[in-house]
Amino acid sequence: DARVVKDMATGKSKGYGFVSFFNKWDAENAIQQMGGQWLGGRQIRTNWATRKPPAPKSTYESNAKQLSYDDVVNQSSPSNCTVYCGGVTSGLTEQLMRQTFSPFGQIMEIRVFPDKGYSFVRFNSHESAAHAIVSVNGTTIEGHVVKCYWGKETPDMINPIQHGISPPLRAVGPVVWKCTADWPVYA
Repeated sequence: DARVVKDMATGKSKGYGFVSFFNKWDAENAIQQMGGQWLGGRQIRTNWATRKPPAPKSTYESNAKQLSYDDVVNQSSPSNCTVYCGGVTSGLTEQLMRQTFSPFGQIMEIRVFPDKGYSFVRFNSHESAAHAIVSVNGTTIEGHVVKCYWGKETPDMINPIQHGISPPLRAVGPVVWKCTADWPVYA
């Protein structure tokens, strides 16, 4: 089964879609074999699909539900070590993020976007990142309640040092649900 995502207003493709497979092995094979291939004049990227939960209705609701480590650690691939932290609309610095997240494990990289109020923190292990998400999500940093999600590592993060570039990091959404989809996404 395949589905192309279209803009509701124009009916035009948004440039990505979803493909479901009968078994996990076929999906993993497609992710590996199709990543970087050219389709319709564009190089495609492949990854596991994720589902975004509905946005919380209030700050109280988002703080009221404590995340469990077991749920969080299983909601992203074991190779994902990146945490998105958003909601710090003033006073956001690399030093502040290092101070906040260093108790959870060795930090490999921090990227801050003060004008946008968010940052990415990449740990040396998936487990450290999961502990950070569970512990920091819903807490207050510099007077702001923050949200922590899994960051999404793009395919070009495989060996960024070899290419002399820093890899791009993107947020994938709140970690408050259990992902059971075995579908790669072509974006």
